[in-house]
Amino acid sequence: MSETDRYSSPLSERYASREMQFIFSQDKKFRTWRKLWIALAETERELGLEITEEQIEELKSHAEDINYDVAKEREKTVRHDVMSHVYAYGQQCPKAAGIIHLGATSCYVGDNTDIIIMREALELVEIKLVNVIAEIAGFAKKYKDQPTLAFTHFQPAQPTTVGKRAALWLQEFLMDLEDLKYVRSSLKLLGCKGTTGTQASFLELFEGDQKKVDRIDPMIAEKMGFRECYGVSGQTYSRKVDTRVINVLAGIAASSHKMSNDIRLLQHLKEVEEPFEKSQIGSSAMAYKRNPMRSERIASLARFVMVDALNPAITSSVQWFERTLDDSANKRLSVPEAFLATDGILDLDLNVVDGLVVYDKVILKHLMSELPFMATENIMMDCVKKGGNRQELHERIRELSMEAGAHVKRDGLENDLLELIAADETFGVSLEELKKNLDPSRYVGCAPYQVERFIAEAVDPVLKEYEGKLGVKAEINV
Repeated sequence: MSETDRYSSPLSERYASREMQFIFSQDKKFRTWRKLWIALAETERELGLEITEEQIEELKSHAEDINYDVAKEREKTVRHDVMSHVYAYGQQCPKAAGIIHLGATSCYVGDNTDIIIMREALELVEIKLVNVIAEIAGFAKKYKDQPTLAFTHFQPAQPTTVGKRAALWLQEFLMDLEDLKYVRSSLKLLGCKGTTGTQASFLELFEGDQKKVDRIDPMIAEKMGFRECYGVSGQTYSRKVDTRVINVLAGIAASSHKMSNDIRLLQHLKEVEEPFEKSQIGSSAMAYKRNPMRSERIASLARFVMVDALNPAITSSVQWFERTLDDSANKRLSVPEAFLATDGILDLDLNVVDGLVVYDKVILKHLMSELPFMATENIMMDCVKKGGNRQELHERIRELSMEAGAHVKRDGLENDLLELIAADETFGVSLEELKKNLDPSRYVGCAPYQVERFIAEAVDPVLKEYEGKLGVKAEINV
């Protein structure tokens, strides 16, 4: 078979980085299995079982060179992946063959490896997420004073600033980082629990010595770089662990989706534009188009991750008693693909935010077309100070605003509200005086200050914590 006559995953071909792909590779998985078998043999030897240092050294000498051909051929016969690899490892290590996997069940290597891989994958996600936060923070700082038309219900509302809008994205990603750090730090190994979680086989191996059995899990955890193992389990670790992990990824996906939606809408308004390469084609039919394809891809992958989070949730809910196997095929798909897709999303986030183009003149044009309506309260107050009647002024402004709105929407004309007010004797104010009320910076409230304070108090401490891991640049394959 060639590479072109069978299905290949777009996650590996188009979206996920090589680093994330390696974490979920066969090499990573089966090398980790062998490290776990070595840790088990060492622990059992240290606790008094008749296992020699020579056997352990033999295991270590073949920890990396997986004889896949032997394992694959064996699995055709026994239909069991773990026992096939036990057999293959034993072929390379004949002196140690009899003590590989001693007392353990398949989940000893399978589940512990899953936890190890998820923790390592979360570490890569964490670094990329922090770099996304750093990029958005830099953008928010740069444009904290740039007034822009804000929207509620996608209808013009009181102005904000470009930087303040970016700070909204920033806050959600910070929430995701908090969730990620908590879940990652709380991950524990399954340890060596046996077929139903009772450690019965180890109690037998150590001739009823409970103290030795109690030491197995902590010793293996330390060897594998974990603080502890889950206190109780069935044959597997609780599948709720997968639910917690993938929910973190779904949160990152949701935050990315929201940001990408905002960017897509702003690109339609021609106010902000994602990076567009010199030779990039926006449309096969319409050569002039500059479609926000990266932001659209973020949204597309994000929906996949958010929906995929249902898989581990449902799987955890239907695990019968101490173990069923209807989790296995689902886990092999749902967990790696959630990580690969999230990795692709974060690379796109980095690429898009790093290259965002802001068109300040278009932003000002849109803002000024709506600002007369928003300036009416200030205009009214100024006229009251000159002796006008607030109620009469309010009613007249309401009438003139309706007239100006009709000119814009019905007749396709420019907003002439200020001209209408200047021509009305009720107000007694000139057009020049009215235009003084149209400085956009007067209408953004505390937005610039909010951005400065938020970044100083909430973002800068995070960036300082990760200062040696910033500066990551994303490579987009297509």
